Amino acid sequence: SLFIQVFGLSSVAQVVLGKGNTGQYLSINMAFGIGVTLGIYAAGGVSGAHLNAAITITHWVLGDLSWTRLAAYITGQFLGSFMAAATVFALYYDAIYDYTKGNLTVSGPTATAMIFSTYPAPSVSLQGAFFTEFTATVMLILGVLVIHDEKNNAALKGAQPMLSGMLVLGIGLGMGLNTGYAINPSRDLPPRIFSAMAGWGTAVFTAEHSWWWVPVAAPILGCLAGVFIYKACIGFHSEPDHETENKKEEAGTETS
Repeated sequence: SLFIQVFGLSSVAQVVLGKGNTGQYLSINMAFGIGVTLGIYAAGGVSGAHLNAAITITHWVLGDLSWTRLAAYITGQFLGSFMAAATVFALYYDAIYDYTKGNLTVSGPTATAMIFSTYPAPSVSLQGAFFTEFTATVMLILGVLVIHDEKNNAALKGAQPMLSGMLVLGIGLGMGLNTGYAINPSRDLPPRIFSAMAGWGTAVFTAEHSWWWVPVAAPILGCLAGVFIYKACIGFHSEPDHETENKKEEAGTETS
């Protein structure tokens, strides 16, 4: 989570504080993709790269994770994300105060709270924003399953982190306008808590009709729905393991 957030949040800070002279929306998409790739390489051997609370909770619901691991992984994600927000705040402390003249706001001409967490576009309704986060996370989990499902046509192990980063890049390129594509409670909530403590105040929770719960709830529901869709459309049609093994053995016998 630390990797994802330091790359991602600092890229948002650079675009906002540089007033568009040091990056555009695309640079934010790319930075989050790079952060995801490095995060998976870093944490893959430790936890299988649990970097998203929505995916972790889905694993727990499916019975793949115990209570203790669920708590440990989410605690780790939240701490990493919180520390990353603090790191980016320290990194851009001078620039933030120069840009805002010391007036840290959630909205207005020199708003800077969006450096740390997502906020919906002015044109989008709460229902539309919820549906956006839900759908984007459905696409995220479908992509993750396609990349990693050994029973299907999984990508080569070494390529999986890079493809996962490209998946997040793709979601940002196509589904970021309405909500800034949080698609991960661990990406959105800890930096929001940090920004509340660092000077932006409770407005980070009350703004936009108390928007903060949407990037927490919608990704979790989207993940669960995505797994169901994957199992219904692809997973249940995969051959059982022993049949696949038998075919491999038959192929091996024929070759020899």
